[in-house]
Parts: sequence; structure tokens; C-alpha cells
Amino acid sequence: MNSKAFEFGYDEPSVFVVGVNGSDTSWRALYYAFGLGRRQHCTVIAVFAMTHPAAQDTTMVGGYEANSGLAAELKPAIQALATDYQVKTRFMCLPGDPVSTLIDIAAEHRADGIFVGASQGFGRRLFGSNAVRTVRRGHCPVTVVP
Repeated sequence: MNSKAFEFGYDEPSVFVVGVNGSDTSWRALYYAFGLGRRQHCTVIAVFAMTHPAAQDTTMVGGYEANSGLAAELKPAIQALATDYQVKTRFMCLPGDPVSTLIDIAAEHRADGIFVGASQGFGRRLFGSNAVRTVRRGHCPVTVVP
């Protein structure tokens, strides 16, 4: 056999990154990634990005604490789903912009795909949705789940 014809690597994906924030669409993206992960024997990395408070007033710090509380609720729920689906899963809670955080985690783990829920908020009309920003900036396939 010609040694140059041999190819290292896998023909199937190994890691999926999913953005989670507690919204209905992010849960649907997580379920979708779990389904694919189970069928293709992938690791799923669920990422919750906590935005930094822009100022040190009490309302912004309170918002940061609320995000910490949401992360504490998401982690056991995601771990329970991972057990149900029998998918190897990691939950990561990191400070930062959701789009940059997802792209950085995907690059660090050489993810085969990013899954995000479609934006439902009013702010997407003014500032653009995180889903569209992820599609434009991502370096691997991005699936937007409605």
C-alpha cells in the first residue's frame, strides 16, 4: 500500500459546540446537537457566555448575578439531558460576548460544528442577532435552530 494514500483523522465529527442561554431556541439547539451527537458519537460542549457588566452600578452587577444564577440552573439540567441521551457533554460558563466565546471555544476544541438558537429578542433588529453574527464570523459550519 502506498503510504502517501493513507489519511490521518476521522470521517465523522467529534465535537459540537452549542450556545445555551435558557431561551426556547437555545434548548432546541441543544436537543438537536444531542441527537446528532448520540448518532455520531460526538462530544457536545454546551457554552453559556455571561456578558460583563458595562458599569459598576448596582443594576448591572445585579444582572451579572442573575446570569450566575441561570448558569447554576442550566448546568444540572444539561447534565441530566446528557445522561438521558448518553452523550459525553461538558458545560462551560465563561464571561464574554456570546459570539466571540462560541467561536473561541470551537477553535480551541477543533469543533466540527456550532449550534445556536435563532434570536427572538427585539434587540436583534437594532444590533443584529447573535446567530447571524456567529454564521458570519465562524470558521466551522454553524447551524441556526429555529
